Amino acid sequence: MQQQPWLAAAIVSAGLVGAAAVLGNAVLDFRAMERVVQVKGLSEREVAADTVIWPVKFSDADNDLSKLVASIERKNEQVQAFLKLQGFSPNEISVAPPQIVDRQAGYYDPNARQMRYSATSTVTVYSSNVDLAHQAMTRLLELSKSGIAVAGQDYDSKAEFIFNGLNEIKPDMIEEATRNAREVASKFATDSDSQLGKIKAASQGQFSISDRDSNTPYIKKVRVVATVDYYLSD
Repeated sequence: MQQQPWLAAAIVSAGLVGAAAVLGNAVLDFRAMERVVQVKGLSEREVAADTVIWPVKFSDADNDLSKLVASIERKNEQVQAFLKLQGFSPNEISVAPPQIVDRQAGYYDPNARQMRYSATSTVTVYSSNVDLAHQAMTRLLELSKSGIAVAGQDYDSKAEFIFNGLNEIKPDMIEEATRNAREVASKFATDSDSQLGKIKAASQGQFSISDRDSNTPYIKKVRVVATVDYYLSD
């Protein structure tokens, strides 16, 4: 007796569903047996800054605007002469336009008894000679003998130290972070009576560069963390 077409199709469909169910259970069983440990490896380096941006900022005041401008120009020349005497080349020194304020320019000034005009000027050193900048900073007080009151370590007059050699140390640091991660994973595998397998996944965190501390901003701490997933087996 010949089977009906719909009956044959139903039998085939049921067989496919059964096979899929068996395969699905096999995948679930395999995943249940999969054992993975995630570890992190750290690499840190202390490096010296290779660039300095040093603003030498000072202020002046006068009731006569032309006299104030002449005084600012003269003091700018004195600051530049001082920096050149310390060993900086002219192309490492730049002078920004002075900022001049008229205290009587249409607004109330509680310090009206002070000079009418005040000006702030900044001479900036941009150099790769960080040691030379350190030496010059210790002699900055000499400018006061010429009547130049240099601003202190405010946020806009504080020297900035930069490290530009990150690409040169990246490969070694990534290798060290990965090696440290494997050491941690090996210790975990030993403690859990397991065998460390191949890497399942790995990711590298972002490199960070920060001051070692507030007193030595010219020494930088470079840091990176690698995250690695390892297979484990009995």
